[in-house]
Amino acid sequence: MFKGKIIVSKFFFLLFFLGVVGLFVSSEMTSLFIPVCFYILFLVLITCFDLIWLIGMRNPIQFERIANEKLNLGEKEQVQLKVKNQSNLPFRFVLYESYPTPIRDRKDKFTGSVSGRGSIEFNYEISPKQRGDLIFENPTFLIFSLFRFVSKRVSIECQTSVKVYPSITQLKKYELAVFKKRNLQVGIKRIRRLGNNSEFEQIKNYENGDDYRTINWKATSRTSSLMVNKYQEEKSQNIICILDKSRMMQMEFDGMTFLDHSVNSILIMSNILIKNEDKVGLITFSDKQGVVISPERNRMQLRLIMDALYNQQTLFKDPNFELLYLTIRNKIKVRSLLLLYTNFETESSLRRALPILRKLNENHILVPILFKNSDLEVLNLKKSQSMREMYESIVVEELVELKYKIVEILKENGIQALLTTPEDLSISVINKYLEIKARGVL
Repeated sequence: MFKGKIIVSKFFFLLFFLGVVGLFVSSEMTSLFIPVCFYILFLVLITCFDLIWLIGMRNPIQFERIANEKLNLGEKEQVQLKVKNQSNLPFRFVLYESYPTPIRDRKDKFTGSVSGRGSIEFNYEISPKQRGDLIFENPTFLIFSLFRFVSKRVSIECQTSVKVYPSITQLKKYELAVFKKRNLQVGIKRIRRLGNNSEFEQIKNYENGDDYRTINWKATSRTSSLMVNKYQEEKSQNIICILDKSRMMQMEFDGMTFLDHSVNSILIMSNILIKNEDKVGLITFSDKQGVVISPERNRMQLRLIMDALYNQQTLFKDPNFELLYLTIRNKIKVRSLLLLYTNFETESSLRRALPILRKLNENHILVPILFKNSDLEVLNLKKSQSMREMYESIVVEELVELKYKIVEILKENGIQALLTTPEDLSISVINKYLEIKARGVL
């Protein structure tokens, strides 16, 4: 027998109430007394039969939950539920799935019926909005009796643990975009290389479109055909992704925090940098120092960074930029590109950090990556219909303009700031990286 809580249905109480009403009426109409008594007796007998039928079922449910052990942050993932009837008796049921707390937009319950020894499957999608371990607790079943006068609520032992990692799907998408010449389809710009900060690769025949300034006249004179020098980008340059885990990165956009958007972008960038034969490293910080991974370009580096990013959480403290400066000065000895994922919501917070940012930019190329809220910009364009909406629009306009002012202050201090929406974050950072490589300033 399987344990559970027996529940008498509302349908039984409704019919029983009609019987009680019939007894009151039969006090005036005696001819109804015997039929009403038979009605109540029949109702009780049927309910007892339902109860015996339900109690007599021995462990009828075999339940299985199928989900990937590793899920992608912010991506739609499939979960399959299998219910098998291990008894010879058919029954109807309601399945209440125990979703992990961070998962939203979920279906509350699944209703079905299975024949004797039969089975049924349910499928649904989840979109994890939080990295780390997710645990699906034991599901609850409400099993109905034959006539549905009683039901039994039971919990089935089936706890499932999955891990949510930064999005591998986006990683592969942008890798194809950068290296398979489909750049323009996803917004990645083709940037012309400036200057001559390149490594010599080989001498080849001239083709239409080659820069005439790269013609190798000595090789041309020997072969009697135009030959040009072919250059490639400098490799093994240091790029450090710096993740700010302070309280301002806890702000949400499209169901994910700025921290989560940054984590996805860092993983995408790390993959592209390694594929491009540059060295990539990682630093996380808040009020305390977090992870420090020295820049390397091997494939194990990507796994190391992914494992470090897997469970990073906001610490709800103000960022300690002085500590960040000391870490970079002690750990990073080579001129590097510093991609700083952070967020300034006030001019005063920027002014406090500005002296440290200027120092970092003296020995390295610092690119603070700031977030703008596209929802606020949409509200800023909306026409006010009342005094309250007018006041709200003034506040929104000030918040929008503040972001652009912060970027201007950084640029005035020689710092190349990048302001982008969370949904365009990865594309914007890739374009900025390609621009800096093309300019040859690293």
